[in-house]
Amino acid sequence: MIWFNALILSEAKLLFLSLNTNLGIAEPDKKAHILFWYTFSNLFFVIKLIKMKTFLKILLTALAVIVLATVLPGVSVSGYISAIIVAVVIALLNMVVKPILIFFTLPATIVTFGLFLFVINAIIILLADKLVGGFAVSGFFAALLFSILLSIFRSVLFSLLKEKK
Repeated sequence: MIWFNALILSEAKLLFLSLNTNLGIAEPDKKAHILFWYTFSNLFFVIKLIKMKTFLKILLTALAVIVLATVLPGVSVSGYISAIIVAVVIALLNMVVKPILIFFTLPATIVTFGLFLFVINAIIILLADKLVGGFAVSGFFAALLFSILLSIFRSVLFSLLKEKK
């Protein structure tokens, strides 16, 4: 959908520019203006929708962190702001560090039929523990259990955000 809007946007811009550069037309065509601004506003709407979903996912992850911190004995979070910071840090670590860890531990992941990915998730939680001040994990097994339960909670909560077709 974004690619389609960008294609229409670029075609509308070219149409708008070609209408402006013609010597015989003093003022651009109204259709080009309408098409240009319609696609431009649709593009902004799609971007706002993507940002809103990302923001909601971070808030739902923070909610899952708070719930798991109250349930699990080895995990603690100091407050709601710390939980939101933990959610953002985990998202960034999953985006940057996790692919690097997966690449370097690919043989171990293949030999264990993917079970080593649980260890990588626990390492990500331990890294978040070191980076965020109000978040504490007592050890590796608490991080492992926290990462497994966080994955389950996130998949359940994120399924609420999916649109019905």
